Amino acid sequence: MKKRVVVTGLGAVTAVGNNVSDMWDSIKNGKNGIDYITQFDVTNMKVKIAGEVKNLDIEKFVDKKAAKRLDRSVIFGLIAAQEAFEDAGLGNVNFNPYRFGTFVSSGIGGLGTINEESRKAHEKGGDRLSPFFIPNSIINLIGGNIAIKYKVKGPALPIVTACSAATNAIGEAFRYIRDGYCDIAFAGGSEAAINELGVGGFTSMKALNTSNDINCASIPFDKRRRGFVIGEGAGLLILEDYEHAKNRGAKIYGEIIGYGTTCDAYHVTAPDETADGITECIKIALNDASILPDKIDYINAHGTSTPPNDRIETLGIKKALGEHAYKVNVSSTKSMTGHALGAIGGIEAIITIKAIENGLVPPTINYQEVDEECDLNITPNKAVSRRIDYAMSNSVGFGGQNACIIFKKFE
Repeated sequence: MKKRVVVTGLGAVTAVGNNVSDMWDSIKNGKNGIDYITQFDVTNMKVKIAGEVKNLDIEKFVDKKAAKRLDRSVIFGLIAAQEAFEDAGLGNVNFNPYRFGTFVSSGIGGLGTINEESRKAHEKGGDRLSPFFIPNSIINLIGGNIAIKYKVKGPALPIVTACSAATNAIGEAFRYIRDGYCDIAFAGGSEAAINELGVGGFTSMKALNTSNDINCASIPFDKRRRGFVIGEGAGLLILEDYEHAKNRGAKIYGEIIGYGTTCDAYHVTAPDETADGITECIKIALNDASILPDKIDYINAHGTSTPPNDRIETLGIKKALGEHAYKVNVSSTKSMTGHALGAIGGIEAIITIKAIENGLVPPTINYQEVDEECDLNITPNKAVSRRIDYAMSNSVGFGGQNACIIFKKFE
């Protein structure tokens, strides 16, 4: 018999807050986390803005030696994991470590380390590289460091699917618990790609907005959109078997009931113009959740602010939901956080859960000009109060990756 899967812990580090409470306060109030880049000299760069994590006292969470040794993506993951673990009240729980999984993803992993060590190799030679270069670069050691810290010995699977990574990680953790292989799991993602290689690489692809206007760059679904704004951070959830959570008296934020994932098999970066991949992904998630499209009250859309993504995601939502697509509230919180690549699905899953918990649809800020090809019920500029029983979070990634998860208000 399949098990119910609930959310019992949340942890976040984002451009709009370094914990879940601060992030949610910013999101519901429409605070813009996009500003000028401070991590490196952007004088000769076309793009000078990003959704950076701000005012984070790293040494409150990791010791000084580890802070210098670990990649920024690992540090973000450890901080979000600590908040989620403590929020779930797991510190004094006698859990089976082999039934506690770690599904922590990233799109690129330790790109900051790769950036710095590549410079060092060029200037001083390959023999002068740090012995921590490889452990800090590879994606699985974000989750690996978390597993080591909490002595959790179940499956440790980083699902690497570009910007769908964290949503896929949550979905796969959901399946592992639902099907009886795990009792508890860390699930989500971490990313720290705001450096010369990350910003320069996406700029060369013409994926980023180059206007450098912090209030008119990340504008999902707006007709003026011209590219996304890179962000960073981490979003981790504790997923748990309902009976396991109930037996230990855990607080339950909500229930995850459906997951779908597909591949466009179309192009290395561009989404399929037919939107068939994202359409089928949403339909699979709805079928998995055993609900009809008209049950969905809110969609946290992928909504990157690139011309093709928003248009094709809109088409996919309309094809999957039919007439209900025009009634459901839709927003893209990337308008505030920027696009944290492989971590964004975890961040947006938390926002979606908080939306259900608080009966509040987050806004898409700086939305001004309606695009007739993005004719959904976009929630512009101000949060909207409404009861949310079922909510969906979408993610789309390079390589044609599509992922969709559905949450339900816990009763």
